[in-house]
Amino acid sequence: MPLDLQVRPAALRLCPRPSGCTPACSATADGAAQRFSHRASNGRGTLTRVRSEGYRVAVVGATGQVGSLMLRLLRERRFPARETVPFASERSAGRELDGGLIVLPLTDETIEGFDLALFSAGGSTSGEWAPRFAEAGAIVIDNSSRWRMEADVPLVVSEVNPEALDLLHADGRRGIVANPNCSTMQMVVALKPIHDEAGIERLVISTYQAVSGTGRRAVEELLAQSHALLNDREIEPPQEYAHQVAFNALPHAGRFADGDDHTDEERKLMNETRKILGDPAIRISATCVRVPVVTGHSESVNVQTRVPLSPARARELLREAPGLTVVDDPRSASYPQAIDAAGRDDVYVGRIRRDPSHERALDLWIVADNLRKGAATNALQLAELLHARGLLAGVPAPGASTARSAA
Repeated sequence: MPLDLQVRPAALRLCPRPSGCTPACSATADGAAQRFSHRASNGRGTLTRVRSEGYRVAVVGATGQVGSLMLRLLRERRFPARETVPFASERSAGRELDGGLIVLPLTDETIEGFDLALFSAGGSTSGEWAPRFAEAGAIVIDNSSRWRMEADVPLVVSEVNPEALDLLHADGRRGIVANPNCSTMQMVVALKPIHDEAGIERLVISTYQAVSGTGRRAVEELLAQSHALLNDREIEPPQEYAHQVAFNALPHAGRFADGDDHTDEERKLMNETRKILGDPAIRISATCVRVPVVTGHSESVNVQTRVPLSPARARELLREAPGLTVVDDPRSASYPQAIDAAGRDDVYVGRIRRDPSHERALDLWIVADNLRKGAATNALQLAELLHARGLLAGVPAPGASTARSAA
């Protein structure tokens, strides 16, 4: 007998808090004090500007999954923005977002006068518009893959290599900071303390990546397929993936380039990890798998170190590291799970054990919310670091007596 299951994206519990990831979830006690501009006035779409101390912040790709989360985190984390302006495609221009923000199109006129621009709009948009924002005086934090491997663009994870931000204003720098890929991001947070202690020689990685990493339409496709199959109906031909993703596992996250047996997602893991850890000698093998999970990437990582490191010492290092939560008591079935990481900013690590086939290797299980720490949260953390280091124009860094002038 078919199961009468009605599945709607809004009904999914993506956050472990009782209320789920709703607007109330991100509310802060002083949320009313966080000021935004380009608000609708009296329901007529009139633009008004609110002036106070703080930065002018652009969010490019503001209607997407990560862009909308960036807007929410600006409020949630109380970033000192006097004005926040959402940008998106021409078809979204004029749309009113939560809080009354009005979406603007990208033009030479609308991008002037920003201190900071947060990008999550895809590689082609970043390739064209990130340099224009930078030339107009903004620091750009870009979530696409467009700039990550450029030699003059720092690729930064807040807990791993924040010192790379100090190179932003060196001669010849573009004024762009790159956010790593989501699967790279969570992994290097866990690898950093191990690399500092024992050196990493080789990594063998298998990822199990949520469909939200592909985008909203992939989430909708998973839900539609699940609903159809549970009600004994045929599914529509897949649009987002090569095959059905519901009740399946696809060893095909990303795209295959001509002549390459690895996907671009696997290449990102290899190349970005070496750049962030500052060690081109690390040998890396990766297999990226797409699984029918909405939110939260999981990774099995075999770490071969240059000197021996015990599981007990690894746990100690990981417990002391910023941005990490160790969940590692397998006897009580306590280990990181995607459902528990959803809606949270930490990276979770567990199943820490010695590899019985190698005297200098450990196995780890690493999980994080791919939309938060894997994208939007790290971008906000980088913005906070830029502010704290006095690398943004217009507002004094904490403890500074004068504001830094624009570079």
